[in-house]
Amino acid sequence: MDRRSLLLTPLVLAAGSAVAQTPAPDVATKRGLAWPEPIGTIDLWPKVTGQLRPDMKEVVEDVSTDPNIKVRRVQGISKPRIAIFPAANPNGGAMLIIPGGGFSWNYFDHEGYQLAAHFNRQGVTCFVLFYRLANDGWAGKPDLATADAQRAMRLIRANAARFKIDPKRVGVAGFSAGGFVTASLATRHAVRTYTPVDAVDELDARPLIAAPIYAVQSLDPAIAYSGTIPSLFGKAISPQQIARYSPDHNVDAHTPPCFMVHAEDDNTVPVANTTTFREVLKAKGIVVETHLFATGGHGFGMKPAPNEPYHLWPDLLVNFTRRQGLMA
Repeated sequence: MDRRSLLLTPLVLAAGSAVAQTPAPDVATKRGLAWPEPIGTIDLWPKVTGQLRPDMKEVVEDVSTDPNIKVRRVQGISKPRIAIFPAANPNGGAMLIIPGGGFSWNYFDHEGYQLAAHFNRQGVTCFVLFYRLANDGWAGKPDLATADAQRAMRLIRANAARFKIDPKRVGVAGFSAGGFVTASLATRHAVRTYTPVDAVDELDARPLIAAPIYAVQSLDPAIAYSGTIPSLFGKAISPQQIARYSPDHNVDAHTPPCFMVHAEDDNTVPVANTTTFREVLKAKGIVVETHLFATGGHGFGMKPAPNEPYHLWPDLLVNFTRRQGLMA
């Protein structure tokens, strides 16, 4: 039995199913790739739960303008799952990584696989989340992706022994709309967003640390990303919905330490999302580290930019996670 089979066989059982897992999205392209592909996946939900859409077809595109790398995106995610990136020399830490895409796409290379490769080099095992997208027509849109993130955290902990992970040392990082899911997980990890389906759901969904990167973190119409409210709620949002779902309204003593990055010239997600969330975290006594860069726009992810200071953020995040004990 090869390494891949040794890793995947117990995971299939832990996920509550004895059938093959859904492969990670891919598309034929002649471009190169500067980071590894996942060794496999874990489906989030058993087929009997009603969390799947067999009628939906995944669409995968490569939208890169650089002939040397892939920038793939996927929509129509009918079977939410996590892609597995085990560290060669695991130190016990793990990260769930949540790509962005405006609640319509999942940009899983520069906002997913590339960060997983970076953390793998530090001994951290990573899992990239392919979550259900609100604009694909699912019901229960405000809680949809948060439910997938909660389930993903629990599945990672359920598989901790197989990957030599300390179940207490699992963090989360996410970008843009995926950063909203990250901040929602950080602030609403104990909220019941779905009906438990098996023993995995008895595990804790709270991350050790959270890193929303140029993230949607507020539903206040004055500063919210313009696509958030239409995607999650329709034409308007009530004060009650803001109070229930906005991360900056749900910080409490159980919110984990947070690391945030944003560019001041972001014309898609206003930087006030980060500064407002920071002020709330500070007021509640939560550890927070914030890096604001003068330039960078939106969606820079881990794209190479040696002349832009924002390219430093992945190492700053690694150092933050180390100080918070994720790599102990």
